[in-house]
Amino acid sequence: MPPEHTAQRHERVRRQHSDELAQDYVEAIHELREETGVARVVDLTKIFGVSHVSVIRALARLEKRGLVSRCPDEGIVLTEEGTEWAIASAARHTLVVRFLCGIGVSEAQANADAEGIEHHLSTESLKAIKQFLKNNPQH
Repeated sequence: MPPEHTAQRHERVRRQHSDELAQDYVEAIHELREETGVARVVDLTKIFGVSHVSVIRALARLEKRGLVSRCPDEGIVLTEEGTEWAIASAARHTLVVRFLCGIGVSEAQANADAEGIEHHLSTESLKAIKQFLKNNPQH
C-alpha cells in the first residue's frame, strides 16, 4: 500500500478517535446540565476518571471546534452545535443499548458495550438497527 494511503487511513482513525472523545464529553456535559444545571471540570474528572489537566485540554479542543464555551458563572456550556452532537450521541447510545438488550445482552453489559460501539457504527448500520427494532417491537 502506498504511503499516502496508509497516512490517510491513520488520519481517519485519529479523526474518529477525536470525534469519539468529543461526543463523550458533550454528552456528559449535556447530562450534567440537565440533571444538576451546571457542568464543571471537577464533574468531568469524576465521570471520565482522568486528571484535571486532561479535562482542561479536552475542553480546549472542544472550544476550538466550537462545541463548548466556559463561563465563570455558568460553568461549561454547550454551543448549539455541541448540544446537537450531545443529543445525537445519546440517541445512538440508546439505540445500540436497545438492540443489544433485544438480542439477549444484559442491560448493564449492553450499556458498557454501547460506549464503544456507538461511535464506530456507520449511518447505514444505525439505520438498519433502527429498522430492525421498528420491525421487531418486542426488542
